[in-house]
Amino acid sequence: MNVYDLINARIIELLSQQLIPWHRPWNTQSNYPKNLVSKKPYRGINVWLTACHNYSSPYWVTFKQATELGGHVRKGMKSTPVIYFQMLDKVDTTEEGANGKIPLLRYYSVFNSEQCEGITVPDPITSASIFDPIQKSETIIACMPAKPLIQHLGNKATYNVRTDTVTLPPPAAFAVAEEYYCTAYHELIHSTMAEHRLNRKASVQLHKFGDEEYSKEELVAEMGASFLCGHSGIENTTIENSAAYLAGWLKALKGDRTLLVHAAALAQKAADYILNITHHEDQSE
Repeated sequence: MNVYDLINARIIELLSQQLIPWHRPWNTQSNYPKNLVSKKPYRGINVWLTACHNYSSPYWVTFKQATELGGHVRKGMKSTPVIYFQMLDKVDTTEEGANGKIPLLRYYSVFNSEQCEGITVPDPITSASIFDPIQKSETIIACMPAKPLIQHLGNKATYNVRTDTVTLPPPAAFAVAEEYYCTAYHELIHSTMAEHRLNRKASVQLHKFGDEEYSKEELVAEMGASFLCGHSGIENTTIENSAAYLAGWLKALKGDRTLLVHAAALAQKAADYILNITHHEDQSE
């Protein structure tokens, strides 16, 4: 497979898993992805190819490096491609002064240290950020009825409808507290789709990135998060951080002029559920 095709396929795979690697409100600078042996941080597309995984360790090794360090890659682990340019001598040219080097794109496979056994890695660098909780926002989350399990680990935010679990990066990983709560609200709005809550059918885990139902559910989550941010008196940043969804939304809006109104109604219903606010049936929309 052509290296460009390989990288494009990998990014498309990430997008299909509801993960946009270059849109994150949390800070990973303190633990930038890097090679364990050379300690050199990755650059360019390699940052996103490695940082998008839900590993807390920033260190990566090749299969050979893991062995040379006295360990091994655990059986069944999937590698991640990392690209580099190999400089080759330019030959057989008649252009005057054209002698020199030409870059050839190559790749090799790496594994996160958490995919390995028997190797020693440096202790992670603790983020310098000091998380300052916002009490009203904390209360909204704490008082949500039938709240899903909320866990803080890794470096991505998701809601798993099958396990009814919201996963968020640690609060201190966010640049400001408002971004943490915006992200948490977004995932909690998704959690209201569960059958034992509002039983909303458009699960983002059952549709492909960019299709109509996926875009609709994301729009509900964005609007719902905005409602909750307004209720708690903080600025909503989720739409800015999810700008990559706009193409899908525009396509969906062109195909359904009722989408905005319907999505807003679903978002309000989801926000009201989290706030434990009840309305009469004729007021629910």
